[in-house]
Amino acid sequence: MIAKIIYGETCQGTLNYVFGKEGMRILGYGNTFSQSISPKFFGNVLHFQGQRNDTKNRYAHISLNLPHGEHLDDGTFLKISEEYMENMGYRRQPYVVVRHHDTKHEHVHIVTTNVKEDGKVLGIFNSHRRSIATRQYLEKKYGLFQAPTTKQKRQLPIYRLPELQFEMDAEKGTKYYLQDVLNGINQKYKVRSFEELAKLVKPYHIDVKQTKSESGRIGVAFGLNNQKGYRTRFINGSAVHRGLSGPKLQKVFDLHSKSRLLPMHRKRLLKQIETTYGLFKTIRPTEIEDVLKEYHDIDIKLDKNEEVIEGYTIYDKSGYVFRARELGKNIRMQNRKDIFSNGNEPTQFDTESKQFKLEIQKVIKEALTTSYLKSQKQEGLLSEHIMTMNFGDIVPNLTASKNHNFLERYIPRNRRTEFRKAVENTFPMVRERLYELETKKEKETLENKFKLIGNVLRKEVFNVGTKQGSVRLLFQSLGVKYNNNKLSFTNSNKHSVPVPLNHLPFPENMEKHVSSGFVRQNHLMLEMLSEQSSDNSPKPMASTIFLPMIFPKLYDKMNPVYKKQFESVALGSYVKHAERMHAPFEKSAKDYIAFFNAKGFYFVKGAKGFEIKSIYINNKTSCPLPKRTSQYLRSIPDLNEALKEQQPVINGLIEEGRNNLENLWAGHLMERGMYDKVAFMLTAEKVYPNLHREMVQHHMDSGLRESVNTASARHYNIQQNRLLRKGVYAVSSLLSGSGKKTEEVYNGFKDEFSDFTKPKRKGMGMGLPW
Repeated sequence: MIAKIIYGETCQGTLNYVFGKEGMRILGYGNTFSQSISPKFFGNVLHFQGQRNDTKNRYAHISLNLPHGEHLDDGTFLKISEEYMENMGYRRQPYVVVRHHDTKHEHVHIVTTNVKEDGKVLGIFNSHRRSIATRQYLEKKYGLFQAPTTKQKRQLPIYRLPELQFEMDAEKGTKYYLQDVLNGINQKYKVRSFEELAKLVKPYHIDVKQTKSESGRIGVAFGLNNQKGYRTRFINGSAVHRGLSGPKLQKVFDLHSKSRLLPMHRKRLLKQIETTYGLFKTIRPTEIEDVLKEYHDIDIKLDKNEEVIEGYTIYDKSGYVFRARELGKNIRMQNRKDIFSNGNEPTQFDTESKQFKLEIQKVIKEALTTSYLKSQKQEGLLSEHIMTMNFGDIVPNLTASKNHNFLERYIPRNRRTEFRKAVENTFPMVRERLYELETKKEKETLENKFKLIGNVLRKEVFNVGTKQGSVRLLFQSLGVKYNNNKLSFTNSNKHSVPVPLNHLPFPENMEKHVSSGFVRQNHLMLEMLSEQSSDNSPKPMASTIFLPMIFPKLYDKMNPVYKKQFESVALGSYVKHAERMHAPFEKSAKDYIAFFNAKGFYFVKGAKGFEIKSIYINNKTSCPLPKRTSQYLRSIPDLNEALKEQQPVINGLIEEGRNNLENLWAGHLMERGMYDKVAFMLTAEKVYPNLHREMVQHHMDSGLRESVNTASARHYNIQQNRLLRKGVYAVSSLLSGSGKKTEEVYNGFKDEFSDFTKPKRKGMGMGLPW
């Protein structure tokens, strides 16, 4: 199902279209005193209420569209429409649901107002995100076809095919089709002229014509010209939509044309295409699309005139559309006869070119790095690993490389043995260069860590000292170790920095394993706290909030002043991440609160807006929400009641002992799709994720259930083997009748994660929304 929302200042034209369509059927009215009112009376009610505020978005026209072949009866379609309106916040607004039958796909139109009875404007914040979440929820609930959500997969929202439009005018179907396509084009591309717009909409059978009034005002008009030869009259852009008038479109075009980033995109594309040309001896014109896509991920489309290739158009990832000749004369196909002269010659590399030799070096470097990153035990530094590798050691990673396969594809078959030999001969030189480069980087990194440690100690970020050896906690959290008055990397003694601490004592209990990812996050955080970071430095990620879980002894010794600063920054980073994770499920501002509550976060009203706090840190620490998010929460009709409803959820998590970062971490892993790790925590460590039930159900259906069942069976087998090792008595007891019981226990345990309708045992800690 696809949902489309259009806002406007007036509703008369929309109502004329919705009620005037031949064969239309009114399915029902919402929030009106009767279902027996006339369309004219409803129009008066809607107009009267909408005019109580002068906002430009007084009225909303919503269409819910099913894909071709999907069918719903009137009663079900009305029920879906009512649930959609309730979740979108229109429950108390007057609206009408009208079904049309003028297209191959079934759809309804809903018309309402954003102005409330008291004259205030309805909070329509995050309407696009909420619409997607609501649509997905309804698709799942009613078993409807699930439409794609990402822009990369989603095609332009064309709901009415032009070849089916007859007797169309501005008051009927044409302008809504034009709105769909033109708005979609302007969202997808950064159009710079009317000529470019005309080319982009041509595949959708839309003609663009510039107009000029008697006063000299430049405008634009649009019309349909489908493949059956049927033409509509041209409609002024302002009549299609107020944002599609000539002056407003020209303003957008000028903005895109004057962007400071435009020359950078041109320069980048020019360099990429010239690099491609320098790599090939010949390119078959019909294969240039595949070559550029595979080599540089550039999308192009050939420009043809009666099957004669005249060049190509580039659809850049930045949103800009370029003609090849716009970037430079030297990349035009007509000017590169040396490459495109003979269309019958196969596409093949120039194996003697400088660029080809550089590509060989790149694939070897990639294979060396990949072999280190994919090794089960990353012993030593990358530079040390490099010098232990022989050519045969990297062959598996080399042949699996996408870039290597690309090189091999366009080499003549009779020269592939020669190519492989060239790769092998180049290997020693690349290995030596990479070794020198990585060695230099490692030395700089170690020196930076040494400087950071000194800065952290001077500012007393942590209450650590050398007498009891607690400063080693700081060393370990940054991936370094101290020995014999020298500082070196934890996993290598290759590089060292002299640090005279007079034989620092070694504590009995130290964290044994340090994740390299958390070491990087800890490094970033300590740079920020010690004021060593700059505006260009990488920002802390969501995982920063888990640093006290990874380095508990160190963060227990954190200075309270810095701890408050750390907690606020970490909280803000996690909230931004969580908002992105919640987006596919968030149907309303109430959902926004509920999803955070289930994770152990809650909202309070502050002096300047809403603030968010958590059960994992000091309750005096908070992070302010952006102004727009605060307005979004204020749009909840019964806000005070919604805030009160947080208390039982938060208290329940605390009472069940789920106010540990481990519980939040399990939910974090689940959201990232790391189901095997989550299953291990659930079955072996009995750590349950703090996550909303709706999200848990989604992940269970997406593969977590299978991972849990596998982990449960593995855990059961381990326990059984332990029993067997205890002796004959244990074995005989197990075989004499407990086998059936054990199977029943296992099935019951499995059902705890499969059936969320069952009440959860208190010992399982499943009291909150699971």
